[in-house]
Amino acid sequence: MEASMQTNQITPRMAFTNLLAENRPQAMAWVTGNSKAPQLSGLVKFYHTPYGGVLVEAEFFGLPNVDREGSSDFYAMHIHQFGDCSDNFANTGEHYNPTSMPHPDHAGDMPPVLANQGYAWLSFYDKRFTVDDILNRSVIIHSRADDFTTQPSGNSGDKIGCGVIRPTSPDWENA
Repeated sequence: MEASMQTNQITPRMAFTNLLAENRPQAMAWVTGNSKAPQLSGLVKFYHTPYGGVLVEAEFFGLPNVDREGSSDFYAMHIHQFGDCSDNFANTGEHYNPTSMPHPDHAGDMPPVLANQGYAWLSFYDKRFTVDDILNRSVIIHSRADDFTTQPSGNSGDKIGCGVIRPTSPDWENA
């Protein structure tokens, strides 16, 4: 009896599932690729949570392994200091790192993106920043996986995708 009572309790996962189902993020970044990944596009959504952190949901299409049937590859995803995707993404600055931590403890260090033949979807919870902290910064996709060791940015390769994190309007319904 006690085990069944525990399964009926609200958990963070249940709250997160509801946030995703309501599809009302407080901020989004539309990511597009550069000449190294011209097919790349995607949307990264940021949701306030009742737990003080941010729920992040990302979906990408056209990652570089799209033409290799059955392929799986990892790509790094980070939040960078500046929301300037001009000049082949050269103006995004370093990883967002307000507490001056070593890599991979920057607030902008995020989990790797696993793409299966160019498509990826992921969702995760993070308490190292708020939605307001990251507005007008950029989400960057790199050509390689982050090794979570090399300083200052994980040897993650070239920037191949960029999107500026923008607030959504209160009446925004669907992305």
